[in-house]
Amino acid sequence: MQEHDTSWVRTEMALAQQAPAGVRGPGAWVRKNLVGSVGDAILTIIGIALVVMILPQVINWAFLNAQWTGADRTFCATVAQGGIQPDGWSGACWAFVNAKFGQFMFGRYPIEERWRPILIAILFVALLVPLLIPKVPHKGLNAILFFLAMPILAFILLVGGMFGLPHVETPLWGGLLVTLSLSFVGIAASLPIGIVLALGRRSKMPIVKALCVVFIETVRGIPLITVLFMASVMLPLFLPAGVTFDKLLRALIGVSLFAAAYMAEVVRGGLQAIPKGQYEGADSLGLGYWQKMGLIVLPQALKLVIPGIVNTFIGMFKDTSLVYIIGMFDLLGVVKLNFSDANWATPQTARSGLIFAAFVFWLFCFGMSRYSMFTERRLDTGHKR
Repeated sequence: MQEHDTSWVRTEMALAQQAPAGVRGPGAWVRKNLVGSVGDAILTIIGIALVVMILPQVINWAFLNAQWTGADRTFCATVAQGGIQPDGWSGACWAFVNAKFGQFMFGRYPIEERWRPILIAILFVALLVPLLIPKVPHKGLNAILFFLAMPILAFILLVGGMFGLPHVETPLWGGLLVTLSLSFVGIAASLPIGIVLALGRRSKMPIVKALCVVFIETVRGIPLITVLFMASVMLPLFLPAGVTFDKLLRALIGVSLFAAAYMAEVVRGGLQAIPKGQYEGADSLGLGYWQKMGLIVLPQALKLVIPGIVNTFIGMFKDTSLVYIIGMFDLLGVVKLNFSDANWATPQTARSGLIFAAFVFWLFCFGMSRYSMFTERRLDTGHKR
């Protein structure tokens, strides 16, 4: 048998070489992302010019010239306005935010009882963070504690009237406490209700389909302010004498049903995007309707519409500020309410309070947006090899 010459065959793996200098490093990133074309270069120059024009003024107003401490309006008013600041002064009045921070967070919730919402907030974070981290085990137990046990405990602690806790009426609630309460209940309720409505709208049973269509189109056809107004003012007119519901409960129901109608259309879009072969494959396996939906169709549909779901959640979180129309004071409502305090009436007070509220809203919305992007990347396995 003739032997072959193998001296030319490499016996060791070739070492990996670095990428060419022209395609790596900060310079390559700049060329690719900022000046890759004439249009990109022009937009980059315009963007840099805007930043140079705006950023120094923002820094001066928000940090360098800001008033951080103070007991009343004199610390944020100029001499001509009866304060201590020089004429022409312009800066943020964070002293106002510091003085009213407790109201911004809890509204008129009794000061001596504020440990209760603080404890709920700690438990909320302690249960939510492990639920959001994919590698943390015992997700089932975590979800039961978060979605079932914690709401019951939150109701007992926040409302009181049992186990020796003083009763705190919901009209005393306000600030971020109301915003997060409405958002959490709305998010937790709107998704399952929206899924049921979406399935009902695609149902082959005429009565079920008609009821779902009427509900979805009716709610989507009116603004949230109208829903809140009807839930708060009109609903008691149709109830028997002496029967009433708590105003916060009415707002929770109104917000949840309103968000559920929009969620139903988002989920329905995901259901329509699933190929018919998935339904036929599930039928060929002998799966029942709920098995087919729960095991095959819905997991794929919900993965496709994660951006739409999170967008609905973000919109609902911001729309909680509309409860101001029915006499409830969320974060934005409490901030605006404190503008009428004569002890803090200055031109800079309103700007500082509104920017603080905007930052808090942005912080929560940005967090939801970033986590949704992380979830999309983690679940985007359809095109990976």
